[in-house]
Amino acid sequence: MTIKSLLSTVSLALLLGTASAGAQQISIGHLEDLSGGTSDVGTPYGQAVADTFAWINKKGGIGGKQVSVDSNDYGYQVPRAIALYKKWSAPGNKVAAIMGWGTADTEALTGFLAQDKIPDMSGSYAAALTDPEGTSGKAKPAPYNFFYGPTYSDALRAMLMWAAEDWKAKGKPGKPKFVHMGANHPYPNAPKAAGEALATELGFEVLPPLMFALAPGDYSAQCLSLKSSGANYAYLGNTAASNISVMKACKAAGVDVQFLGNVWGMDENGAKTAGDAADGIVFPLRTSVAWGGDAPGMKTVMEISKMSDPTGKVYRPVHYIAAVCSAMYMKEALDWAAKNGGPTGENVAEGFYQKKDWVPAGLEGVCNPSTWTDKDHRGTMKVDLYRAKVSGSTDGDLNNLMAKGTIKLERVKTIELPRKPEWFGW
Repeated sequence: MTIKSLLSTVSLALLLGTASAGAQQISIGHLEDLSGGTSDVGTPYGQAVADTFAWINKKGGIGGKQVSVDSNDYGYQVPRAIALYKKWSAPGNKVAAIMGWGTADTEALTGFLAQDKIPDMSGSYAAALTDPEGTSGKAKPAPYNFFYGPTYSDALRAMLMWAAEDWKAKGKPGKPKFVHMGANHPYPNAPKAAGEALATELGFEVLPPLMFALAPGDYSAQCLSLKSSGANYAYLGNTAASNISVMKACKAAGVDVQFLGNVWGMDENGAKTAGDAADGIVFPLRTSVAWGGDAPGMKTVMEISKMSDPTGKVYRPVHYIAAVCSAMYMKEALDWAAKNGGPTGENVAEGFYQKKDWVPAGLEGVCNPSTWTDKDHRGTMKVDLYRAKVSGSTDGDLNNLMAKGTIKLERVKTIELPRKPEWFGW
């Protein structure tokens, strides 16, 4: 054998070995915000996605194959998300699925996902992502977009229904006043029109929106505007970090208003940082229980958490648990695909349609039952509303504050919304 033919044989063997190793893996992309405008909630969510797939691999992977997760901090910047998508959709490197994140980037990628047949389980719950065929006339077709939990619009609708009841229960005279607050950005704006339309229908006086940036800052001016407007109910459309700035400034300004937070707008860390300014805010929870809650599936969540916290002592906020649910739905869709033609994007998307009132195995009592169909990607119409209660100093360890009940998340009401055709995709 000549040296040249020997080298060719070695090269071929290496190539075959690499191809074989690649065939033994399932690749997924993972967008996370660890440094941008939503990093306060993006960090625990991203950690949970990484922990869940590490745990899945420890348990043997999917169909005997390990899952290769390409996690990237894109800093909540759409151009960076698009650049990563180009890498993940390139021939020869195409991923089976994406665990996505923000509204602006997810909406920017929707057409590409459909064209390339790559399912994306996002952290955006914009209603525009729920219409797979575009039949609503309100959104472009999004056949490869999925998420776990109610849409931003449906969550706001549920909070407004609760607020209308709350106003009546308090016996207040006249029309209650509602205001939408948040950054002028696709994420806080996603439910704005839907919320204002239902507020009008329910008898609220809808006030002009008040804007504040996604970053924490001095929002005293907004609070003075809020006070002078006489608003009774204010929706905070940003993530907890900037919402905390608003709540603290409004507390200092003596504003008497009932804050309504979006699903990313408050959590246990937010309540700790905001202190008594967070007392009373009402916001939706995507899971049936919070950390340490009484549910059979909490044991699995605790096991997953140990992938990055072997001590088991770190308190995980609501976003961590929701991300575990999201990643486990993706895992089971990948499982189905692996057994039914292989984990291609098309098969993975089909995997989401196989079950009704679906809770991932091992997460009973944690993840709310979800159903996706090829006609409707609203996984649930059920909205669980909670109230943050803060009854003392929030200095110290979060575990202790939660254990002592200084910070509590109290269930207020569960609202099952109708699947109204006019609400679809909006």
